[in-house]
Amino acid sequence: MTDLPFSGAKIALLCEAQILIYLRDDKPSIPWPGQWDLPGGGREGKETPLECAARETLEEFGLVLDPGWIEWERVYPGQGAGGLDTWFFVAHVPAGTFEQVVFGDEGQYWAVESVEAFLERDDAIARLQARLRDYLNDRAAAL
Repeated sequence: MTDLPFSGAKIALLCEAQILIYLRDDKPSIPWPGQWDLPGGGREGKETPLECAARETLEEFGLVLDPGWIEWERVYPGQGAGGLDTWFFVAHVPAGTFEQVVFGDEGQYWAVESVEAFLERDDAIARLQARLRDYLNDRAAAL
C-alpha cells in the first residue's frame, strides 16, 4: 500500500445494504462527540492503512477483518491530524458477521442500519458520509 505518513484510517463494513456504525462518546474533549461514526481511528507505529483499519475494527467491534473483503480504498490527502493523509476503505462482509460483534469500550453503543439511513443522518460525521458517497458513485460509474 504505502509507507508514506498518514494519520489514520476508517472503514465502512457493509453486508448487503446494511452498514455497521456506532455512536461516539459524548465528551467535549474528543472529535465529533455524540456523532455516529464508522470503525477506524489513528495510526499506531508503522502500521499500514489497512493494518490500522483492521486493528481498530478488532478493538472496537471484536471483528477480524479479512483483507479479501476489501472492495474499495481511497486516500484523502491532508485531511487528518497535522495535515496528514487519511484512508477510507469499504469492505463487504459475509452474512452473519454483524451478529459476531463484541463492542469495545469506545462509544455509547453500536447499530446496524441501511446505508441509505446512515447517509441521511444529520448526526453522523459528514466527511465519512461523503466518503461513502464517493464509493457509491464510483461503483455506480463502473456498472
